[in-house]
Amino acid sequence: MSDKHVLIIDDEDDIREVAQVSLELMAGWHISTAESSQAGIAKAKTQRPDAILLDVMLPDMDGPTTFRMLQGDPETSDIPVILLTAKVQATDQRKFADLGVSAVIAKPFDPVLLADQVASCLGWELPTPT
Repeated sequence: MSDKHVLIIDDEDDIREVAQVSLELMAGWHISTAESSQAGIAKAKTQRPDAILLDVMLPDMDGPTTFRMLQGDPETSDIPVILLTAKVQATDQRKFADLGVSAVIAKPFDPVLLADQVASCLGWELPTPT
C-alpha cells in the first residue's frame, strides 16, 4: 500500500465511490471523501492529504471558491488540487488553469485511467503491479 493520501470532494455519491475504488485498486492510495466543500475543507485541515480531487460544481460552494479558501489557509495552501469537471469548453479550461490548480480532469473520467492521470499530473510514481 502506498503512503499517498487523496481527498475526494464531490457531492455525487457515485462519483466519490467510483473514484475511491479506482484509486485504491489501481494505485493503492489511501482515500478519504467529503460530500461538500465545507466538509472537504475541514478534512483537508485535519487529515492533511497529499492531494485533493475537487468537483467544480458543488451545492454549498463551488470548486473555484473552495480552492481559493484552501489556498488562503496556511494549513492547506500547499496541498495540490485537481479539479474534476464536466465543463470541458476551452474557455472554462483556461479559467480553471488560471486559478493555479495542479490540473483539470474531465468528467466522466475513465476509472481505469484515473490513477495514471492523477499520478501524471502530480509527478507521482505508481506502484508496480506484483
